Amino acid sequence: VQLQASGGGLVQPGDSLTLSCAASDFTLDSYAVGWFRQVPGKEREGISCIGSTDGKTYYADSVRGRFTVSRDNVKNTVYLQMNSLKPEDAAVYYCAAKGGIATLSPTQYVYWGQGTQVTVSS
Repeated sequence: VQLQASGGGLVQPGDSLTLSCAASDFTLDSYAVGWFRQVPGKEREGISCIGSTDGKTYYADSVRGRFTVSRDNVKNTVYLQMNSLKPEDAAVYYCAAKGGIATLSPTQYVYWGQGTQVTVSS
C-alpha cells in the first residue's frame, strides 16, 4: 500500500495551494483519508479527513473555512485545497489512509505517504 502526497511549495500569505494524495496499488475510496501536518519539534497535527463510504469531512479549528478536502475516485486521489494560507500553515503535510471511520487522530492511521513541504512566506 503506497500513498504519494504532492503539491507542496513556496507561497505567499493569502495564496492558495492544492495538495494531492494518490494511491498507486489500492483503491483509495475504500479507505478514510486524513491530512496531517508537522513542524519540527511539534507533534503531528490532524487537520482534515474524509470518510470512505459516507464521504463525511472533518476539519481542525485551525483550518476550518479555509481548507477543503475532497475525493476524485476516478483518479484515485484525495485533494486538500488550501486557501488564505498563513505563515503558521507552513509545515510538512502528510496524507494517510485507514479502514473504518475517518478521524483526525494520526495514531489510528495505518498507511502513510511521504510528506510534502508547504512554506508560506512573504
